[in-house]
Amino acid sequence: MGGICVSAILLILVMCGVAQASPPEEARLLPEGTYMPFLSSKKQDVKVVPIAVKSFWLDVRAVTNREFLLFVKNHAVWRRSKVASVFADKSYLKHWKSDLVLKSPLDAEAPVTHVSWFAANAYCMAKGKSLPTNDQWEFAIEDLGRNQDQVKTQILEWYSTPNPKRFKTVTSVPKNGFGIQGLYGLVWEWTLDFNSLMAGPEARGDTTKDDNLFCGAGALNALDASDYAKFMRYSFRSSLNASYTTANLGFRCAGEKK
Repeated sequence: MGGICVSAILLILVMCGVAQASPPEEARLLPEGTYMPFLSSKKQDVKVVPIAVKSFWLDVRAVTNREFLLFVKNHAVWRRSKVASVFADKSYLKHWKSDLVLKSPLDAEAPVTHVSWFAANAYCMAKGKSLPTNDQWEFAIEDLGRNQDQVKTQILEWYSTPNPKRFKTVTSVPKNGFGIQGLYGLVWEWTLDFNSLMAGPEARGDTTKDDNLFCGAGALNALDASDYAKFMRYSFRSSLNASYTTANLGFRCAGEKK
């Protein structure tokens, strides 16, 4: 699997009939800007510079069980009983009662979990979007520096709390300054290139590598070793494989500014 390049994987998903655009979900247009990277090069003579992020659309909230259920109804290859093992492990959508039935109606507006990177990206492609890149996601949660000390404290409190038996709805959490909800406090979220930074910033522009999809080397130097919230987030991403599914991992979609 490690030899399959990103473009080939996306081609497979398109052939599965998931790349048909549909009306956009509620989203916010985030401005272009910069943020400081968390991980830096081991080379002492390399100056750390802010990462530039172009303006992009980001869904206000995470994708819900109800929305993902509609997706699998319309794209049978992504149903629990039909999904190929290369695209999702055995825990895929295990919290649902069956292929097309949720365990409880109360779960409908909660964030969908137990979903792999492949399935999440297929959903976004079906909406004419994609998963947000790591840079886009981190730029969104940094929120132009607004209330960052408070946010870090809240994230660490969330990390120390066991998963609830039932997740709250995606609209139950406050919006940040960009108007985005639930970047923390509900579930972890997939990013398009979730493991790319663990391969090192020198490889960021190397599109010939598969390091952005599969577990790579250990973490590089952290610019702020006291930022435990961000360190845990990057460490979690580095532990993932694109076919993994977990009880507290969901996603939202992003789009390019036209």
